Amino acid sequence: MELSSHPVSPNNFQGPDGMENLGSILKQKATEKHHRAEVMIAGEQLRLRLHDGKLIKDRRYHLRTYPNCFVAKELTDWLIDHKEAPDRETGIRLMQKLMDHYIIHHVCDEHFDYKDAKLLYRFRKDDGTFPLNKDVKVFLRGQSLYETLISVEDSILKVREENSVKYQRTFLACEMIDWLVQEGEAANRKEAAELCQVLLEHGIIQHVQPNKEIKTVSAVRRSSVTSLAGGSNPYFNLSPSLGFLPAVECNPKSVLKRPVTNEELLAPGAPYIKKTLTIVGDAVGWGFVVRGGQPCHIQAVDPGGPAAAAGMKVCQFVYSVNGMYVLHLDYQTISSLIMTGPRTLVLEIMEATE
Repeated sequence: MELSSHPVSPNNFQGPDGMENLGSILKQKATEKHHRAEVMIAGEQLRLRLHDGKLIKDRRYHLRTYPNCFVAKELTDWLIDHKEAPDRETGIRLMQKLMDHYIIHHVCDEHFDYKDAKLLYRFRKDDGTFPLNKDVKVFLRGQSLYETLISVEDSILKVREENSVKYQRTFLACEMIDWLVQEGEAANRKEAAELCQVLLEHGIIQHVQPNKEIKTVSAVRRSSVTSLAGGSNPYFNLSPSLGFLPAVECNPKSVLKRPVTNEELLAPGAPYIKKTLTIVGDAVGWGFVVRGGQPCHIQAVDPGGPAAAAGMKVCQFVYSVNGMYVLHLDYQTISSLIMTGPRTLVLEIMEATE
């Protein structure tokens, strides 16, 4: 399954009334178990960003040190500064939703409401009090399986055609069961079939055509805390595309004519130029695929996506992500940086001049 998401995907904000629309959206698009899991993922991606931004740290108050805390007022400011909330009222509502789902809490549990003040709060995952229930575990298991399937060569996820209709990232039931047993995800075929049934019941996989064996793994869009306020798109959305990746067949043959090393890219007089691309993600993501490692390259670009509009092309090499040098990283790490970063993505890329 994919987070972020765009781990961690930007959604359009409707305004203060967005919270009131959330119930009807979820009733139409997802069950309560999906709701719970996706709120957890949005909270987790926010937690990681706050750690990276040093807003979560040890704090001292009245001669006592509280580890891994944030100040509510500082976080509300951060939400507004990072365009996750248009105003303080919305920021408070967003954080209250995380409190209601036991994602965050006041350090002493003296307050059950999120107060926009100099009060200390903490993510339950940072202090070991997060309740990881069965539904969330199933959701995370499905996400882990999906990430594995899209990262391996010769994946069972393929584009298949039935009655002149193409289905992206589909698999045959028998192939999935064989794969689960082969990879040690299940002890035997019976256990593998039971796992698939659980994933089906939780909406992680689904039949793409009645009375056929073909099923598709449904990906979860990258979620941000903004999405908890509601919007034109539900923050839990079953889709055959993975986060910011366009709908292309998994792990296609590299578009590079030959391997290129970092030394070759950075050598004096090398036939490469550096460009800066600013890509504003839309409700579906950024629209490109990163592959390879040391350096990573652009494998595919959605012609109708934000990346293409910003000037991204295949075969470009990723030099930095939001100011962080990444030539030494693999594509999984770079993808994670993108998914957990802001909606506006700043990439430095290098492309051949020849």
